[in-house]
Amino acid sequence: MAVTLEQAQRVGYTFLKALLRFAFMVANNLVAIPSYVLYLIVLQPLRILDSKSFWYIEGVLFKWLLAMVASWGWWAGYTVVEWGDDVKAVSEDEAMVLVNHQATGDVCTLMMCLQDKGTVVRQMLWLMDHIFKYTNFGIVSLIHGDFFIRQGRTHRDQQLVLLKDHLEKYYRSRNRKWIVLFPEGGFLRKRRETSQAFAKKNNLPFLKHVTLPRLGATQVILKTLVAPQENGTPPAGDAVRKGSKSKGLQWVIDTTIAYPKAEPIDIQTWILGYRQPTVTHVHYRIFPVKDVPAEPEALTKWLYQRFIEKEDLLTHFYETGAFPPPQGQTKAISREMTLSNLWLVAIQSFAFLSGGMWYCLFQYLYHCLF
Repeated sequence: MAVTLEQAQRVGYTFLKALLRFAFMVANNLVAIPSYVLYLIVLQPLRILDSKSFWYIEGVLFKWLLAMVASWGWWAGYTVVEWGDDVKAVSEDEAMVLVNHQATGDVCTLMMCLQDKGTVVRQMLWLMDHIFKYTNFGIVSLIHGDFFIRQGRTHRDQQLVLLKDHLEKYYRSRNRKWIVLFPEGGFLRKRRETSQAFAKKNNLPFLKHVTLPRLGATQVILKTLVAPQENGTPPAGDAVRKGSKSKGLQWVIDTTIAYPKAEPIDIQTWILGYRQPTVTHVHYRIFPVKDVPAEPEALTKWLYQRFIEKEDLLTHFYETGAFPPPQGQTKAISREMTLSNLWLVAIQSFAFLSGGMWYCLFQYLYHCLF
């Protein structure tokens, strides 16, 4: 089939745009990530003198870095519409966020849609696959205190012990509020077949749009971060310290991400922008942590039920293009999530100016020393 001139021009334009976007992303990373690290090295005396102020500044810089990632998708027309409960109402409380996982773009979507949720982004802790430790953003996540978890049965028990220790050491000492995890333990396309086989063997519902979640990390988080008055038992270790003002983990936010036609966005698309503008839909449902059972068997059933509900939500979305209304209501209300282009330009400019400043400083020091 012959290629028309118009088609060739369209392909050429898409390729050129992707190339320019990739070049910008590389430049963005080369100035923003080293600047983040260098600022925090310079501020180490403040960390000793006033740890709270140090981690406040680190959180602001971390939020700006995530906003830069969000800007790559935003400027490509990858926007978000939100449904369900308004999570801004609990943005200052401690919460665990449970998210379905379809592709690498899920993380980018969360980086975008949580930007306008108060202090959430700068005070959040991510649980992610250990492979991300070796990406360009790995050093940032390590400094921020995110937890990298290794998948697989051979590592499971050890990783849960390490997670508990990590939460006790870093979660409240760095004033973290929200903790984000993907309980399915991997991408939908990789885990669906295994999950369906497990469901059939154990007489559980057949799920197509999500997989059955794993209990381990969720249970550790609840045991470690829920205050004694919430579940009637003392938390492990000193996660909720005596005399602490923290009320402990108060909410579980069940978050469901849906892409039109069930075609998820991956990180390559987010960076290169070769896909047509797309609206991703995010549904929230908030549960008080006091309503979440603590016993493993009951917690497993509760967690399974959340993902069965996600399956129903996604089935409805793929059939109608919208999430169903809450129980007892006749209409579902959606909210368009927006970002300020002026603000995004401001933080991008700050990153490049910071990169220039550090370059000039090192040039000056080099000439002084040599």
